[in-house]
Amino acid sequence: MIVSLKILSLLLNYPTQELLDDLPALKEAVNSDRLLSAKGQKMICNLCDDLAGKDLYEVQERYVFQFDRTRSHSLHLFEHVHGESRDRGQALVDLREMYLKNGFAVETTELPDYIPLFLEYLAHQPFTEAQELLGQTAHIFEALRLRLKKKGSIYANAFAAVAEISKAQPSKELLSNILAEPDDDPNDLEAMDRIWQEEVVKFGGNAGEGSCGPDRLRMQMRAADRRPPDATPQSIQGEH
Repeated sequence: MIVSLKILSLLLNYPTQELLDDLPALKEAVNSDRLLSAKGQKMICNLCDDLAGKDLYEVQERYVFQFDRTRSHSLHLFEHVHGESRDRGQALVDLREMYLKNGFAVETTELPDYIPLFLEYLAHQPFTEAQELLGQTAHIFEALRLRLKKKGSIYANAFAAVAEISKAQPSKELLSNILAEPDDDPNDLEAMDRIWQEEVVKFGGNAGEGSCGPDRLRMQMRAADRRPPDATPQSIQGEH
């Protein structure tokens, strides 16, 4: 198992008391993992210390505020490349099928592109394959890191650590496409209401023809047109 990816998966999940109780053990495991540099270890440990210094309600409230109330900070990979487009449903199917074909049973209500779930999957894959898939998503992780860093969020540390593990340089074009989207204001309650009123992406059933492995995933990760089929450029919106 790739220990650091497993720990990052846990830290990016919705905080629970169990997670807070396990923080000392997670720090010990990070410091014992030679995959990361001293700087990478420190970034993760600083995130652990930050979580440990707050009560459960406080860290849960902050998590929801930062990740659940804005599309631009969404912890769903395809939100940043497909948005509301119908392609997202097929991309979710393909990703789930890749999990299943590699013996990774998804026992959660979260969508397959939920970043903690994606990192959990990678943590149980050969390191070269994990690096390959992290490289395909490098522009998404970097966009999240930059946006969270701009907001002064300690969670930017987690995405910086992912970048160190992947050792991939994100495509400047794809990164620019993501960052060109408005950085949502979590205090805009009217915008949040619109998010909840939109139709939820559904997936399942037939994954369609063709491969759902790394090559197909690469194309899906690179998708840049977030517009719904009938939308004008002024009405581009993502879907949470």
